[in-house]
Amino acid sequence: MSRTRHIRGTRLATAGIAATAATLLAAALSPAAHADGRPTRAGAIENAATALLDHAASIGITAGQGTAVRDVIVDKDGTQHVRYDRTYKQLPVLGGDFVVHLAPNGSYRSADRAVRNRISLANVTPSLSAPKAADLAVNALRAANLGETLHRITAKPQLVVDALHGAPKLAWRTNAVAQDSLGNPVARTVLTDARTGTQIDAWDSIETATGDGQSLYSGTVPLETTQSGSTYQLKDPTRGNTYTGDAANKTDTCFGSVCLSRAPSTLFTDSDNHWGSGTTADRSSAAVDAQYGTNMTWDYYKNVHGRNGIGGDGKGSYNRVHYGNNYNNAFWDDNCFCMTYGDGDGTTFGPLVALDVAGHEMSHGVTSKTAALTYSGESGGLNEATSDIFGTLVEWYANNPSDPGDYLIGEKIVRSGFGKSALRYMDKPSKDGNSADCWSSSVGNLDVHYSSGVANHFAYLLAEGSGAKTINGVGYDSPTCNGSTVTGIGRDKLGQIWYRALTVYMTSSTKYAGARTATLSAAKDLYGAGSTEYNAVAAAWSAVNVS
Repeated sequence: MSRTRHIRGTRLATAGIAATAATLLAAALSPAAHADGRPTRAGAIENAATALLDHAASIGITAGQGTAVRDVIVDKDGTQHVRYDRTYKQLPVLGGDFVVHLAPNGSYRSADRAVRNRISLANVTPSLSAPKAADLAVNALRAANLGETLHRITAKPQLVVDALHGAPKLAWRTNAVAQDSLGNPVARTVLTDARTGTQIDAWDSIETATGDGQSLYSGTVPLETTQSGSTYQLKDPTRGNTYTGDAANKTDTCFGSVCLSRAPSTLFTDSDNHWGSGTTADRSSAAVDAQYGTNMTWDYYKNVHGRNGIGGDGKGSYNRVHYGNNYNNAFWDDNCFCMTYGDGDGTTFGPLVALDVAGHEMSHGVTSKTAALTYSGESGGLNEATSDIFGTLVEWYANNPSDPGDYLIGEKIVRSGFGKSALRYMDKPSKDGNSADCWSSSVGNLDVHYSSGVANHFAYLLAEGSGAKTINGVGYDSPTCNGSTVTGIGRDKLGQIWYRALTVYMTSSTKYAGARTATLSAAKDLYGAGSTEYNAVAAAWSAVNVS
């Protein structure tokens, strides 16, 4: 072993040049040590094997168990770490892994075990058959991909000993794999009690990889992707398998609200998990923005409001970028549960994949699953305002230095030919030339993108208050319609109140007067009747002439 050679070499160092040379040559040719004296992998395994014999009881190795080396690390100073997997009566033991730590001279130092449970089973004969375990795993895979049509489903059970979940027990570990409607792989590993058939645990088994992308508007951003072989897919298994595809400048074939066919999209893939170049010359740059916008919107609703996905069911949506030619729009479609982005004409708009645009459009999906505000009249204005409000809050939530939070809608996508610095302005909506600052009986006759101004103005006043101020480097000056002074209560409380009003109190026919009632009810629920927040809601609505 390496420590013996080291000791022998030290003793012979005083015996003359020839003896020393012979010792060094022997060390260089030995499989147990490098030329610098550090143990090799084989040497470390040899040392660890000796340690296992001497310390089997403390490591928990008993009769019927076997070990297999999984990995070896030798530090620069010669310290060795040998990682093992464990078997019991030739069955893999989940939670049986351990690491043996050895000093540079190969002597035992310590061991780390995944679990310390004593492994002993009466027998390793399952009561539940392998085919039945496979059926249960397939059902679990279908349940985890609710709404997807799965093809080419296979399930392969393996008998194991589960020591991870309480007392060691016999279990089936089954890998169920399939393809979704787009041909993308889906997989789930299901752990089933081999005696009772009870599911012990389950997890997605398509590998998740963390990459990064150079976006058009938000700088370099992190991306969770899916690894399939040597290729990475722009598909996020941590957020409901949300993905982004290239529409290849094609369009849907629709007549009114009825679409006969949809432009297909090809899932973006990459070889090194570094996406885009930050320019339109690389088609995946816009995809980075779209996927990042989806991620931030998902995270905002989940982390701030406890909503698991746009539909509240954990299911991801998908994005289509590069839709049509010079298409100056982006839209959410409930029928496909998807976001579609045009590239813009380059004069009025650039690619419409900005963060607040993504938050805006995807929030239409939230509205459709909750209040389902009718997309016309005052209800339509509230529908649009809901998306402006939450798109803005998503941008603030992301806290991205390349696209800092503000109360401007779509400021990143507008070009000089548009003639304004943003699509809409929440502090004073009429700055866009069309939107209403204050409610009147004729507001419902406006286009919904302009009647939304009343609620946008309310939202700004509720969050920030009236008057001139600079926020996050942007100047605002928000007047009131009744000459009052409004004190804001902050963005976070605005979001909580509007979300509760939308999801609990508003209905498809809610108009502005009803929105006042709904938000007051929400404020009462959250903060109490007569609270500062409740009174601020009332004051902000009065300030835009909604009473």
